[in-house]
Amino acid sequence: MSAASSQEALRREVRDWLSQNVDAGWRAAMTDSEQEAFFALQKEWFSELVKAGYATPHWPEGWPGGGRSLAEQKIIYEEVARADAPRLILYFVALYHAACTLFECGSAEQQSRYLPAILEGEIWCQGFSEPNAGSDLASLKTRAVRQGDHYVITGQKTWSTMAQYADRCLLLARTDKGERPQAGLTYLLLDMRARGVTVRPISQITGDDEFAEIFFDEVEVPVEDRIGEEGAGWAVAQTTLASERGLTLVELSQRMRYALPLIVDAMRRSDRLDDAAIRRDFGRLITHVDAACALADRYLLKRISGDEAPGDASIVKLYYARTLREFTALGKRIAGLDGQYHRGFMRGATQETGNWTVDFMNSYNWSIAGGSDEIQRNIIAERMLGMPREPRDWTLKGQGA
Repeated sequence: MSAASSQEALRREVRDWLSQNVDAGWRAAMTDSEQEAFFALQKEWFSELVKAGYATPHWPEGWPGGGRSLAEQKIIYEEVARADAPRLILYFVALYHAACTLFECGSAEQQSRYLPAILEGEIWCQGFSEPNAGSDLASLKTRAVRQGDHYVITGQKTWSTMAQYADRCLLLARTDKGERPQAGLTYLLLDMRARGVTVRPISQITGDDEFAEIFFDEVEVPVEDRIGEEGAGWAVAQTTLASERGLTLVELSQRMRYALPLIVDAMRRSDRLDDAAIRRDFGRLITHVDAACALADRYLLKRISGDEAPGDASIVKLYYARTLREFTALGKRIAGLDGQYHRGFMRGATQETGNWTVDFMNSYNWSIAGGSDEIQRNIIAERMLGMPREPRDWTLKGQGA
């Protein structure tokens, strides 16, 4: 069987499975749902995907559904988006950040201990960002002091997705000040149930609490739970941050394409199907969504062929974030006064739900998460266009008031 025929057979297989297993009413069930209901839905859906082999196609061969090519993984992600299946928000860090870091940088013992637990439903969070160390991750101040066979952790992390549910944390901490900030960071796997760990959910403008702060008060982490050598955490962290590139943006851009009928429905509800200005703006949005999908596809093809260049992922992410804001803003504008009404929020969904006020507010997450728009522009300017880096001590001297 040719590669094309094999891929088409996989697409039919995945599409058929999803048609039989995705509950079309899951969105309604999750609107203003209690945390327990959200947790139960995520756990059940995760278990079904693992059994079917669709949760870990990016894992190596030998794991459920593992060993898939990037082209095959793309098909699975496209079909999941097409079926409007719930996103695995609770398990995203475990499936991608934690697993890929363990595969690339973890010891055999760490892999055998943690990877099976992930498949059994263990939830992970990421402890990178701090109140004064977000985009400039190398300036983080959470300390890890080695005392015999363990490290003692003191400090704070913030904007940690779903940390209030997590069993474990991917923690980046400072073990040495040094001349180069990156050289003094160490990567640790922390038990969120350890003594001295306090988690405080962050209430968002939508009413949700997707993110949380984590406080460490002399928390002990065994040396055996260090990934890589002491002081080599910066390089390990780059593996973590690179683990979600490509496929996630393919899925998200495809989800936005399949959500375009929500705009048509809003036009119908507000009796604006014949509004020339709205039709013009909707036409422009369609071309932008198509472009976002094409950029994500092109980027993944470059990864498959080994032609990925620094900055390629930044272009896709930046364009997706801008198009998502355009999408939700148009929906809110079409819906008029009714679109200003806050109808609660929906856990486990994307930003395109038809609840326009919440969608619009949530769309700005992607201007920050995974690297802010400003950071993406810097990467494109410096790594793709070869523009000089802005000196840290740059001033307005000689340029007047």
